[in-house]
Amino acid sequence: MKTAFVFSGQGAQYIGMGKEFYDNFDVAKNVFDMADKELEMKISDVCFNGPIEELSLTEITQPAILTTSYAILKVLEEKGIKADVTAGLSLGEYNALLYSGSLNFSDAVKLVKKRGKYMQEAVPEGRGKMAALIGMSIEDVNKLICDLSNDGVIEAANYNCPGQIVISGEKYVIEKAVELAKEYGAKKAVLLPVSAPFHSSLLKPAGEKLKGDLENITIKKPNIDLISNVTADVIKEEDIKKLLVKQVYNSVYWEQSIEKMLNDGVTNFIEIGPGKSLSAFIKKTAKKHKINIDIQNIERVSDLEKLSIK
Repeated sequence: MKTAFVFSGQGAQYIGMGKEFYDNFDVAKNVFDMADKELEMKISDVCFNGPIEELSLTEITQPAILTTSYAILKVLEEKGIKADVTAGLSLGEYNALLYSGSLNFSDAVKLVKKRGKYMQEAVPEGRGKMAALIGMSIEDVNKLICDLSNDGVIEAANYNCPGQIVISGEKYVIEKAVELAKEYGAKKAVLLPVSAPFHSSLLKPAGEKLKGDLENITIKKPNIDLISNVTADVIKEEDIKKLLVKQVYNSVYWEQSIEKMLNDGVTNFIEIGPGKSLSAFIKKTAKKHKINIDIQNIERVSDLEKLSIK
């Protein structure tokens, strides 16, 4: 049986995340201490105590989630828990890169802070929006996007799981899509409380800025299979930087990434970091393909007691 480590992205943050691990494991404390040093700020204090307004700022959220997830990962590694393949949703892909040995934490935590800043600055506040479309097929979402494309920027941002696709683009077009979604087969359409139209072409300037920073960073060959958000396939060393740039403004093919892992024989998934959204997405994808899987989420110390690798 193959095991996958998967890592959550932005939106999973909450006050207090990672504190139990910081208090109970030296290896986790060292990660938070290193993040504080590299960022020249107490990111640990923001994770543990807030305020939520600061923790929710994109350039703070991204290094905060990266640090929390990496601290938990180091505890699992210390306990001898290993995976055969790894992936992360959007920001979470950086944690997957850390686990694969392609990136070091010192570079990663500074890089994602810049990534968050660039993403926030790419579009003036209030111009962009995102929405989740529930119960629609990919074909119906594509038809909705096509029918509204002349009105402005509207694109598929995240293919999360069967029946859940997130769209992104200019505010008025996304709001119009939400109003019309039920006519195209949606059970529900919800505007998301995000500050920018992530994973849309409007974020291309952010990707280009990130490209400049990536030129100064050393990327190593992954030591295990790592599935890319952009291609939903195993990433090649020479493509990592290019795909990280594209990932900022391209669709995230999460459902397809999970399908790739399922097809490769992965039946045990461990979601590492805050939140449980990935577990829900993976369950729905596995159910669609009638594949029995085990899913465990590790975000609190008590979760370690339930952890099992069969």
